[in-house]
Amino acid sequence: MPSGLRSRGKKAMSRPLYRGFSGGGRGSGGAGHDFFDVSYQAKDLGENGFGHELMSPAGTNRSRQSLIFTFLKLGLVVFIVLSLSSSLYWAISISTSSGGNIHRGYRRLQEQVVADLTEIGELSLGIARLKELEFCPPEYENYAPCYNNVSEDFDLVDPLVPIEYERNCVPDAKKGCLILPPRNYRIPLRWPGGRDIIWKENVKITGHEFSSGSLTKRMMVEEEQISFRSGSLMVDGVEDYTHQIAEMIGLPNESNFIESGIRTVLDIGCGFGSFGAHLFSKQLLTMCIANYEASGSQVQLTLERGIPAMIGSFSSRQLPYPYLSFDMLHCARCEIEWEKNDGIFLVEVDRLLRPGGYFVWTSQMNTHRSQREKENQKKWSMIRDFAENLCWDMLSQQDETIVWKKTSRRKCYSSRKAGPAVCGRNHDVESPYYQPLNPCIAGTRSRRWIPIECHTPWPSRASLNSTELDIHGVHPEDFAEDAANWNSVIHNFWSLLSPLIFSDHPKRPGDEDPSPPFNMLRNVLDMNAHFGGFNAALLDAGKSVWVMNVVPTSGPNYLPLIFDRGFIGVQHDWCEAFPTYPRTYDMVHADGLLSLETRQKHRCSMLDIFLEIDRILRPEGWVIIRDATHLVEAARSMTTQLRWDARMVELDSSSDKKLLVCQKPFFRKQQ
Repeated sequence: MPSGLRSRGKKAMSRPLYRGFSGGGRGSGGAGHDFFDVSYQAKDLGENGFGHELMSPAGTNRSRQSLIFTFLKLGLVVFIVLSLSSSLYWAISISTSSGGNIHRGYRRLQEQVVADLTEIGELSLGIARLKELEFCPPEYENYAPCYNNVSEDFDLVDPLVPIEYERNCVPDAKKGCLILPPRNYRIPLRWPGGRDIIWKENVKITGHEFSSGSLTKRMMVEEEQISFRSGSLMVDGVEDYTHQIAEMIGLPNESNFIESGIRTVLDIGCGFGSFGAHLFSKQLLTMCIANYEASGSQVQLTLERGIPAMIGSFSSRQLPYPYLSFDMLHCARCEIEWEKNDGIFLVEVDRLLRPGGYFVWTSQMNTHRSQREKENQKKWSMIRDFAENLCWDMLSQQDETIVWKKTSRRKCYSSRKAGPAVCGRNHDVESPYYQPLNPCIAGTRSRRWIPIECHTPWPSRASLNSTELDIHGVHPEDFAEDAANWNSVIHNFWSLLSPLIFSDHPKRPGDEDPSPPFNMLRNVLDMNAHFGGFNAALLDAGKSVWVMNVVPTSGPNYLPLIFDRGFIGVQHDWCEAFPTYPRTYDMVHADGLLSLETRQKHRCSMLDIFLEIDRILRPEGWVIIRDATHLVEAARSMTTQLRWDARMVELDSSSDKKLLVCQKPFFRKQQ
């Protein structure tokens, strides 16, 4: 154990939480602290919460609890009177009873007093015990709150007719229950093997997905597995396609993307993530977004492969990313009708693109044969003219693919004769959170208006210089201190967790990581990313993971800084469901999130947030919570309800924080 971490007593860490172990060791420490109604009182329905109660999925109301406490007080008075009466009777009987009878009577009375006092003590907390939550009904297996209705019969939905699901996060009838994996669910293969092969039963698919001929949707379906790297032309096709894009930009090949300033890519309607999987080998980081889909979800399959993805739509709202964030936006048959709604979808693309960034559009409508039809020709003319009015230059067109380059010159907007207006200061919001689509051009006044070719190349880009930090109002000393802290923390985390995560390759702290296959961690979610220091430290340590950096809407917004470092992330309100499917992350990390949420007037309960963590965490996945001692102790007590295996670890004695390390057991669905 490293010097910076020491277990809470030798017994606390005597048994590692090995993968697949779901026995004892669950936290049972009491809380009794003022946090998210963690005093076990019934709570009011939060503004954006799910309205869960702590003692059961159905919960109780305050009036009922007040009545219980009244009866408890009366019961306590009666008990005391009876106890005193019994004691008096026992004392009087001393003179008339034999020694043996006195001893037996005393033993019985003592045992009864202890039992009654124990029961009263438990009831006085408001609950008999923290009961384990029940498992959800089968229809919740792939439940994505804010998007789908579990009562809908998806078997009757025509899979060939796309349904547009709007994000709608309101208090609903979602039960406070734990979502079980599919009946034949299996732990995903280790990275990088899991990138090309996934277990068929882990995702919800039907027959129509198998016949898709799109370049990014090809797969080979076997009895138990789905392969994305088969003997077909799929792999060569993606390689040829990315090579073609590089040439259209003016580069020798795709290996030169980094040199040209391209690091982050937003892939709209990404298929099954094959484009992003290939770009990852070129050090590019691709975020896949696609609409919610009840079956054959692009997002679910992409995350199952270990590629970044989240549910997102261009239909009516801005995506929760800052303006000027991505170096390239890509759409290959993404089924967005760019000419609709007066070109407002193209305006959203422009908002997200950095100056000098690229928009790559591949569509059958772009072929010469397709444009012989008057309707397609009309659509193409509208898109071409609108792109020109956005100050985009069309670099090249080959077959179905067109590449535009966004201008790096702000003066271009004042020289246009037509096109959307530049946003006024009141409408130029840097990081909108699901706001309606904005018809004006954003970000032109921002100090972040820096052409992609002027950014420091990756990987040096992850360490911003003083001039770049000044744009975000961050002092270089604070940034350096944050980086040093996280490098130390990651070293300690990994030394602590290595015997646990590498359960089939046990090693001592300080030893080198085991040889391939690598550890089970690939998809990591940081719930309170701050500067993205956790992400940077993982990369510095050579871990083969990617991190979804989440910036809570309730705290300071450093998401633009995170994107400028070459990372990806999203703004999110943790009183709402995260835009993903169940079982899509291997690890969830939260540093200071509990403290942050305590200042938000109890908008939702601690159990609400932990249930969401449980939903998105894979079986045998890990949760690391680092926060103030009393909040970590409160969280520890709640792991009993969630059935997590938990260990609480003390940091150095001078720290007022503690570390909670949890593993979600693999509960199999009953046959």
